[in-house]
Amino acid sequence: MARIPKIGFVSLGCPKALVDSERILTTLRAEGYEVVPTYEAADVVVVNTCGFIDAAVDESLDAIGEALEHNGKVIVTGCLGARPERILERHPHVLKVTGPHAYEEVVGAVHEHLPPAHDPFMDLVPPQGVRLTPRHYAYLKIAEGCNNKCSFCIIPDMRGRLVSRPIDEVLREAERLVNAGVKELLVISQDTSAYGVDLKYRKGQWRGTARETRLIDLARGLGELGAWVRMHYVYPYPHVDEVIPLMQERRILPYLDIPFQHGSQSVLKRMKRPAHAVDTLDRIHAWRRECPDLTLRSTFIVGFPGETEAEFEELLQWLTEAQLDRVGCFKYSPVQGAAANALADPVPPGVQEERHARFMEHARVISAQRLKRRVGQTIKVLVDGHEGRTALARSEADAPEIDGIVRISSGASLRPGDFAQVKVTGADAYDLQAKLVSPPGTGLASAED
Repeated sequence: MARIPKIGFVSLGCPKALVDSERILTTLRAEGYEVVPTYEAADVVVVNTCGFIDAAVDESLDAIGEALEHNGKVIVTGCLGARPERILERHPHVLKVTGPHAYEEVVGAVHEHLPPAHDPFMDLVPPQGVRLTPRHYAYLKIAEGCNNKCSFCIIPDMRGRLVSRPIDEVLREAERLVNAGVKELLVISQDTSAYGVDLKYRKGQWRGTARETRLIDLARGLGELGAWVRMHYVYPYPHVDEVIPLMQERRILPYLDIPFQHGSQSVLKRMKRPAHAVDTLDRIHAWRRECPDLTLRSTFIVGFPGETEAEFEELLQWLTEAQLDRVGCFKYSPVQGAAANALADPVPPGVQEERHARFMEHARVISAQRLKRRVGQTIKVLVDGHEGRTALARSEADAPEIDGIVRISSGASLRPGDFAQVKVTGADAYDLQAKLVSPPGTGLASAED
């Protein structure tokens, strides 16, 4: 019997890169490769890199170096691969460098340096493919690339312009995932609101119904599957309003991840953000009137070139009025090739640090106040794991890895992937404490709930 070729894999960066990793691994597993957890056990190591900001570039270069040190045979792909000179300058002995979502090139490089030994009697891949997330949730990538020209971002240069997947293809994948046991689908792309623009909203057939390749039809289709559906990277365009009633009806989760980036119109204009002149506060207030349970999460940049103290104070005031539930913040850092590098009046690092600390404290107070209101409520949660006898779960308001958690006391009987009804007993700035509404086995704490 031929020796089974073994692949090591390192996946860095955002959930979109994680989906790329899953697709590459699915292809390799289907061809008979075994995926192994250590450098020493692998014949070849693939490193899927991130290149969005300098810290991510450094992390990717370090990961490549570690793989070379411990294994020696390394293929590099991902966003940093769009700038191969950065990789080869530091690591000239990598076997191959490919850009982002270059699945065929990566697999071809693996074939070149480690030919497959396919055995059709042994190599079985599940219908949902190979996934790097826990069994009960999965990322669903609906598009690649971006048409926006934000001055601080080079994603369009690395990943290209928007390329949407046809709606029937996306819905069939989602259905396979749910049938395989996935309880939560996390919808991702570079610009989820723009889904289908490039295809002119072309129609596709799914479950006997014609559906257009656009956000609202996608949300309606996903809402038929019976899983939690969470929307990420949504820009506040007017047509997003159509999705809010589906959230109020709980056909999809009342949750929107919107990268607002700043609250000052003048800063947003320098950032060249899409819809920078739109009154997003009015839109937020209208959404919450229609769906009071709506959770909003976002990320912001402080210390953008030219940001004045007045503009920063404007951001804090905007945050107070918006009352966002979940917030992240980055200090601006130049990215090679970004237009913002040429802007005047860079903000000194010390000022950036001070503004970042003020912003996060401001956001922490808002988060604590909003979570405190949930004490005494009964909510539905999805269990992710345990710390001793305490179950770690997430509510409708919590995306995995980036948001808060719900700690359920005496939740040892709950399994990852179980839904449970719990009563909130306490809250801190980011997380909730809770207890089971009823003992396990009554149905309320079962995986079928």
